[in-house]
Amino acid sequence: MIRQVLATVRLWFSPRRLRAEGATPDYRFSLANERTFLAWLRTALALLAGGIGVDQFLTELRWALRTTVSVLLLAGGALCAVRAVNHWVRSERAMRRGEDLPVSRFPALLAVGTVITALLVIGAVLLGWAGS
Repeated sequence: MIRQVLATVRLWFSPRRLRAEGATPDYRFSLANERTFLAWLRTALALLAGGIGVDQFLTELRWALRTTVSVLLLAGGALCAVRAVNHWVRSERAMRRGEDLPVSRFPALLAVGTVITALLVIGAVLLGWAGS
């Protein structure tokens, strides 16, 4: 298991190794895969910006709640960035090998995490949890 993870991570930084995997796919599919990667990176950046924004601008929220929401957003952004590159490599490798594209539960987990974070903020607003 660990060996497989390390082999995948090595592909993140070694385009030559990735190219050695099977035949070159139609460039349109590789470019679509890259656009998906970039969309995930934009999502990661938005989550990071949101985490920083919550910490800096929602100062009326209690410290513990503000910190929790901020950390959830920042962790979601970091996970999203890692997921983006990992999914890009796995998809590119699958296309080169003629395999089915990889599936992932990450979009569902990200959506649930976003809903939980939103519910925390909504609850804080409705309950008037202000002050430090």
